[in-house]
Amino acid sequence: MIEQIAVRMRATIAEHPHNTATRIRVDDAWRTQTFTEFGKRIDAVAQGLLDIGIEAGDRVGLFLNNCPEWSEIDFGVATVRGVLVPLYATSTPTQIRHIVGDSELRILFVGNRSECERVLSVKSELPCLETIVIVKPYDDLPEGVISFADFLSTPDDAALAARLGEAEGSDLASIIYTSGTTGDPKGVMLEHKALVRQKEALEKVFEFGPEDHSLAFLPLSHTLERAWTTVVLLKGCMNTYVENARTVADQLVLARPTLLVSVPKLYETVFSTAHAKVSSSAVKRHIFTWALQVGARNQHSFRKGRTPSLWWRAQLPLADKLVHSNVRAAMGGTKTVLACGGAPLRKEIEEFFSSIGMPIYTGYGLTEASPLVSFNSPGGFKFGTAGRVIVGGELRVGELGEILYKGPNVMAGYWHNDEATAEAIQDGWLHTGDIGYVDTDGYLVITDRLKDIIVTLGGKNVAPQPIEGMILADPLFEHAVLLGDNRPYITLLVKPALPQVEELGKMKQWPGEVADWLAGNELLDEVKRRVAELTAMLPSQERPRETAVMDDELTMDNGMLTPTLKVRRRQVEERFKALIEDMYARLDRLRSDR
Repeated sequence: MIEQIAVRMRATIAEHPHNTATRIRVDDAWRTQTFTEFGKRIDAVAQGLLDIGIEAGDRVGLFLNNCPEWSEIDFGVATVRGVLVPLYATSTPTQIRHIVGDSELRILFVGNRSECERVLSVKSELPCLETIVIVKPYDDLPEGVISFADFLSTPDDAALAARLGEAEGSDLASIIYTSGTTGDPKGVMLEHKALVRQKEALEKVFEFGPEDHSLAFLPLSHTLERAWTTVVLLKGCMNTYVENARTVADQLVLARPTLLVSVPKLYETVFSTAHAKVSSSAVKRHIFTWALQVGARNQHSFRKGRTPSLWWRAQLPLADKLVHSNVRAAMGGTKTVLACGGAPLRKEIEEFFSSIGMPIYTGYGLTEASPLVSFNSPGGFKFGTAGRVIVGGELRVGELGEILYKGPNVMAGYWHNDEATAEAIQDGWLHTGDIGYVDTDGYLVITDRLKDIIVTLGGKNVAPQPIEGMILADPLFEHAVLLGDNRPYITLLVKPALPQVEELGKMKQWPGEVADWLAGNELLDEVKRRVAELTAMLPSQERPRETAVMDDELTMDNGMLTPTLKVRRRQVEERFKALIEDMYARLDRLRSDR
């Protein structure tokens, strides 16, 4: 069968016509549609695109939050062999102008009034943009904006079949613009066959099927959720859409998905919350620690293919009742697949979830690889690694420890940027920009981003991620950013977790309210004490000489977090420039006073 997602979707619809394809929470009820209904909507979108003259290879933009319409448009565009260009729902007018102009979008689907108005604010600078379609229309729509309901058209089956009949796996499926931490975002060109090959690679190591269902809460505009949702739907599984990621905790309990792909932030939050709930009682802490130990001992034996000793097996039912089952309930029950990507996951969090019977299959990838490069699986699992390379892929370690990847899912290149393409792909090898190694068992270990390596004035190379991971092991810290490039010393910015600060302030009986504690010396002293303890075993050149508390939230909206909730270092350094300069000024004064 042709390696094209719309062709594959038609086969799935024929095989599972009555299965539920999509689900979303509206008020207090679920809104669902079967695969047959989903297919009809896909064809209605596709016909609407044909009606306005969209040709094979034309770019079609998608600018809305997660919802079933996102996937209807995605597969509708693929049906007419268009090229989908997703935009994050948080995109600013400047970002919209760059992406729409660079990709020469002819039509852009938007979610609601907010997204529509941001597009309209720069439309006069975008002569290529002919049509704006809004999924959630509002009163008195501006000229040139039509509702999604009015856009949908009665399918001409012969016309759609003729267009799709020319499909090939090498067709471009999407142009996805990278987050652009430095300079303008580049358009990564991904082919249909790359998405299909990834599905086939996952099927070789994971067993799940139409009886399973997933929760899509990461932005569908990001390659990780987009690729995973494609796999879920092509497998005939139900996909539950979360429009607002802030509601994911409630949605997990309501939806009880058996499949979940997340970034580390969700798992870190569950880990921190579970520890915080027992922190005020020595008895609770003792029971909690004991239960995790029991679970870890049993799971270790299970992973090795052995039966745990009677001693540990006998304690497991009580440990599960008192602790494990409560955490699993907060995650929406047991999972067939529980995966993590987008950023490194701390080893202690992997061990925590494994001990409660929910192993997290960590992986590694990047947009330029559609995005999968490697992943752990039930048949190949190792803590602290990103797993083994996907079937059909190869890994190599290049200069300076850079990970190089070659495989069937490598991008076709950067849109209209031959120079950047030639730099990224050399002799068929994708230069990932990440540093790491492949261990003796074939597992990939990522240590840091090449561009994030700190080189101090003394010429010392410091990899920040492992050190930040050590600091973030303390639930008090929500974010940690190591600094020191071209500086004489390493310093640190931290963002404390508000619930932990509240708990700490009450326990230590600090005067005032939470706002006072966040700005007070008592918290800063506690922060410095903990950082010193956590980093005490590091070489002197890697230990922070000074620490400061960030006084602002790090969010996607203010540009300091990526859509997968990784810290944008350069933006953080710019936002807190005065705080950073003050730290180094204090250190200089101390040095001169000696």
